[in-house]
Amino acid sequence: MSTPSPTPSHPDAGSSPAAGHTLARSLGHGQMAMIAMGSALGTGLFLGSGEAIGYAGPAVIVSFAVGSLIAATIALAMGEMASRHPVRGGFGTLAARYLSPFWGYLSRWLYWIVTVAVTGAELVACAAYLAYWFPAVPIWAGILLFAAVIVGINLATVGSFGVIEFALSSIKVVAVLVFILIGLFLVLFGMPGESAPGLSLLTSDGGFAPNGWGAVWIALSVVMFSFGGIELLSITAAEAKDPARSIRTAARTTIVRLAFFYVLCIGIVVSLVPWQEAAGTGEDVATSPFVMVFDRIGIPGAASITNLLVLVAALSAANANLYAGSRMLHSLASDGLAPRLFARTTRRHVPYVGIVASSVGLLAAAILAFSGVGGVFGYMMSLVVFAVLLVWFLILATFVAYRRRGVEGATFRVPGGVVTAVVGMIGLLTVLSTVFVRESMQIAAAVGVPAVLLATLLYFAVVRRRLDTAAIEEAFDEAESMR
Repeated sequence: MSTPSPTPSHPDAGSSPAAGHTLARSLGHGQMAMIAMGSALGTGLFLGSGEAIGYAGPAVIVSFAVGSLIAATIALAMGEMASRHPVRGGFGTLAARYLSPFWGYLSRWLYWIVTVAVTGAELVACAAYLAYWFPAVPIWAGILLFAAVIVGINLATVGSFGVIEFALSSIKVVAVLVFILIGLFLVLFGMPGESAPGLSLLTSDGGFAPNGWGAVWIALSVVMFSFGGIELLSITAAEAKDPARSIRTAARTTIVRLAFFYVLCIGIVVSLVPWQEAAGTGEDVATSPFVMVFDRIGIPGAASITNLLVLVAALSAANANLYAGSRMLHSLASDGLAPRLFARTTRRHVPYVGIVASSVGLLAAAILAFSGVGGVFGYMMSLVVFAVLLVWFLILATFVAYRRRGVEGATFRVPGGVVTAVVGMIGLLTVLSTVFVRESMQIAAAVGVPAVLLATLLYFAVVRRRLDTAAIEEAFDEAESMR
C-alpha cells in the first residue's frame, strides 16, 4: 500500500491534531497494564465460569489454558505493533494503514459496539450485586447510580482515571491472589478434621471430560469472554508517557497474569467443588463457584465477601470499557469516519463528547432493566464474544500484513512472528465455529452479521467519501515522534 498523499480529502481534514482534539500522554506502564487487567478480569471469571464448567466439567481447565494461548497471540501482536506505532485508535488505525481504510473503519466500529455492550452488561451486573444487599433498589436505579460514577471518573483527567482504575484493579488482583492461596491450602492440606481432596474431584464424577472433548471446544465460546479487554493495551498507547517501555511491560505481564489467574482459579474451583455443583448459568452471586469455595471454608458472610469482590470487578470492567469506547470514537472522528463532533476534547484533553456518546449502552441497559426484559447479561456476553472474535482476527491479520511489509517492533518482537499469528487466527476460527452448535452464539450471529453488513454498506455508500487519509498519516507521524 503506497503512502497516502498528505493532501486533505475534505475541508475538515487535518483538523484532528488541533487544540481541542488531542489526547494527553499521562499513563504510566503500571497503569496501562492494570487498565487492561481491569477490563479483562471481570464477571467472566467470577460468575461466567460456572457456565463454562457446566459445558466441559473439570476439563474446563483445558478450555481456559487454550483460551490463554489464543489471547497471548493477540496481546503480543498488539504489543509489538503498538511499540512501533503508539497511535490513537490503536489496532484500528494500524489496520487502516496495513490492511485498508475499510478494515480500519470496520474493526474500530465493531470494537466500539463491543465496549458499549460490555459497559452496559457490566453495570447490569453491578446493579444486581447492589440489590443483593439492598433489594428495595430497582435494577434500573442501580444502573443509573453506577453510570454516574464511571462517567464522572472518565470525565476527569486521564491521569486521574489511570489512578482510580489502578486502585480498582489492584483490589481484584489482591482478592484473587488471596483466593488462590486459600484454595491451594485447602487442596493440599484440607480443613481441620478433613482429609485433603487433592486432585480426586477432577476425575471422580464422570471423568476429567465427562461431556466429551467436544464440550471443551464449546466451552471456549464462554471462556473467551473472560479475555475480552486485552485490546486496551493497544488503545492506551496513545496516552502513554513512555509508549515503548510501557507497552513492552504491559504486553508481557498482562497476559501472563491473566493466564495464571484464570487457569489456577478454575483449577482450584473444580478441585474443591464437584463440577456438577459448580456448574450454573444463573446470574445470582450465591451460585458463583467462588462463593461455594468460601462456604466450604466456613467463612461467615462468604456470599457478601464475594458480592463485594464481583461488584468491584464489574465496576472496574465497565469503567475501562467506557474509556476504550470513547477513545475509539475519538479516533474514528479524527479520521473522518464519524462525525467530527466526537473528536472534541476538554482543556484537559479528555474526549468528553465520545464519553457521552459511548454511554448509550448504559442508558440502553437501564431501559431494558426498567422494561423487565430478562436474560440480558447472557445474550450480551454472546454478542460481545462474536464481535470481539472478529476484531481479534483483524488484529492478527493486521500483524501478518505489518510483518510482511518488513516492519518489526521497536522494543520487542512476537516469538514465532507470522507463524504465531496464524496459529492464533486458526484458534479464533475454531472458537467462532461454535456458532453452529451453541444457541446463544447463533442469536449473537443473527445480530452481528447484519450489523457488519450494514456497516459495510454505510462505508461504501457514505463514509468512504469522508475518509481523511491525511489525519491517519498525521497520527502515525505524531506517534513516531513519541517512540
